Amino acid sequence: MILPVLASTAVNSSMMFIYYRAELFPGSSGMMENVGIMLGGNRTPEMLALEHAYYARHAAAKEGVEIEENHGWTIWSWLQVIVTSLFLLFFACGYDVSVVSITAGAILMVIAAYKRQHYDPKPDSTEYDAAGNPLPRKKTYDMDGNEIEPEEEELVTESETTLTEVDYGLLMLFVGQFLLIGSFDDTGVPQAFFYATMGGCAEQMTSLPCVYWFVMIITILSNIASNVPVVQMLAATFPYATPYDWMQVSFSATVAGNLTMLGSAANMIVAFQAAKVGDRTFTSERHAPFGIPSTLLSLYIGTFLLATIHFSPECSEKLGDCDDA
Repeated sequence: MILPVLASTAVNSSMMFIYYRAELFPGSSGMMENVGIMLGGNRTPEMLALEHAYYARHAAAKEGVEIEENHGWTIWSWLQVIVTSLFLLFFACGYDVSVVSITAGAILMVIAAYKRQHYDPKPDSTEYDAAGNPLPRKKTYDMDGNEIEPEEEELVTESETTLTEVDYGLLMLFVGQFLLIGSFDDTGVPQAFFYATMGGCAEQMTSLPCVYWFVMIITILSNIASNVPVVQMLAATFPYATPYDWMQVSFSATVAGNLTMLGSAANMIVAFQAAKVGDRTFTSERHAPFGIPSTLLSLYIGTFLLATIHFSPECSEKLGDCDDA
């Protein structure tokens, strides 16, 4: 898998520097100057003007605000790196993905909660008028008319802080996708569609030259239903696929998701997050001129390399073929 990934990275990097060169290197006169900017640290007048404007805004934002200088990583950063590294290690060693993910997430949440409660500065709940003067705290009373003194720890609880950071729209997107695809699998339509479109290649979908037609079908479906539900649908359609088949499926579905904005949930997440901060330039029309050619090149170059050089067994473990090989 490393050769297709390296080839795809090279293709995407080249396409990115070609298509987004105006944004990456404002004021550059050509490719050689771009290389000098990347490797030599050169700057164009336009880049220097943007840097000065950024530092000016940053300095203006810090006026009147006491900022603690922080050099290097904190212990909290190191703890996050350690937990994340252990998560990747256990994942690579073949441990149950669900257990490893939930455990790592729970540990990170506990670390963040402890840091927020005992080390982070308490949130300032003071309200101000239009002139910037602090307003007196609103008083609350019980049934007997006695004033209730708020406890600082109860103003913002840890559960409230955590729940406000959950992206419920994203969760509902995935829930809806999995429910829809799961119900669609039960109809038998996906199985019929694959056998109809693959024709004589249905029983040897990842053998040459059938694999190139198979990759095209995966690409089309990934950009209609998104790549994660497509892989889930394939698991029900071809339960006896070989490890090599799944290598081709994982590579093609992952890369195919970059063809359009709808091909991958990651694309939509980036677009939504950019829109939240006021950047609405990441649209389907803006993505297509880069996404379509780079995805097709990466997809077929990587598929060719994976079909030519791979070490995955081409036998089905569920059918017991690997025992006979």
